[in-house]
Formats: sequence, C-alpha cells, structure tokens
Amino acid sequence: QVQLVESGGGLVQPGGSLRLSCTASGIFSFYSMGWYRQAPGKERGLVAQIFHYGTTEYADYAKGRFTISREYGKYTVYLQMNSLKPEDTAVYLCHAYSGGTNYWGQGTQVTVSS
Repeated sequence: QVQLVESGGGLVQPGGSLRLSCTASGIFSFYSMGWYRQAPGKERGLVAQIFHYGTTEYADYAKGRFTISREYGKYTVYLQMNSLKPEDTAVYLCHAYSGGTNYWGQGTQVTVSS
C-alpha cells in the first residue's frame, strides 16, 4: 500500500519561511514527486515537482521563492518556501507519479497571516 506522509505546515507571518516534507512508502521508484496546493474556492494546481532524473518544475509564483529537493536513497521530497505571502495560504498536498498511478497525501495546511 502506497502512503505519502506530509509534515511541516503551519502558521507563519508574511515574509516568513516554512519547510514541507513528504515521505512515500510502498513505492520502489517514481517518475515524479512534488507538491500541489489548493486554496478555498480554487482549483488544485502544481507548486513544484522533481523528476526521477533530477529536473525540477515550478509554478511561476514559486520561482525564486520556493525550492524543491529530494533525499536520495529515500522517497522523500522537501519544499523550502521563503518570502511567504498571504496568497500562499492553502492546503499543500504531496503527489507522486509511480507505475502509471497518481498518489496523493492527505495535505498539510499552510497559513500565511499576521
């Protein structure tokens, strides 16, 4: 059974930083792992992802502020988020594409507010 377990969300002031982590169990390889986010009333969208060969992809708003990385030897990815803005408030969901199947974590809330 595949599971994606996220951690690292929380409340942060504008301009602050958070680091999200996601560990996948039950998979033995992946094509991509990354993060999506969904705010109330908005569609789920890609934040950042990393491919098995190391290439990364970011949403335009994430470029220069967010960094995705992986821990080699483990199915763990991190999302370092800096210079957070109130509009970054959302549920952040870990995603993995493995063996032709999409897998999702339960999500972690990120709230940016003063």
